[in-house]
Amino acid sequence: MRTPDTNRQETRTPEIDVRVKSTYIPERSQPAEKRYVYAYTITIANHGDRPAQLVSRHWLIKDADDGVQEVKGAGVVGEQPRLEPGEDFTYTSGVVLSTQTGTMQGSYQMRTDEGESFDAPVPLFALVPPHSIH
Repeated sequence: MRTPDTNRQETRTPEIDVRVKSTYIPERSQPAEKRYVYAYTITIANHGDRPAQLVSRHWLIKDADDGVQEVKGAGVVGEQPRLEPGEDFTYTSGVVLSTQTGTMQGSYQMRTDEGESFDAPVPLFALVPPHSIH
């Protein structure tokens, strides 16, 4: 069952498919203090014909006031998953905004066993509480 507080987006490279679902977390948010908490769940699937490892990530997080946070780092949630063809990896993480709404987008830097590096884009997705959707 799809709930109104989720947002799903999808993008695809020739080898890597990235699906995103975001959810507003009201019980952790404090609007009076301009603190809006979101969880996002990402599934990364290898549809190619060779293994690929997620080496690092790059995020651009934008709030409604055009403030931008840029986040770069190794792996995701402390892991650098290696995906065989046909495998996927799902993880959940979170972000805190100072405005009620915002967006995220980015990419995962991937590497094949042969050492070839490529980016798997993460589609732009909205961070919006369900009561803001008209």
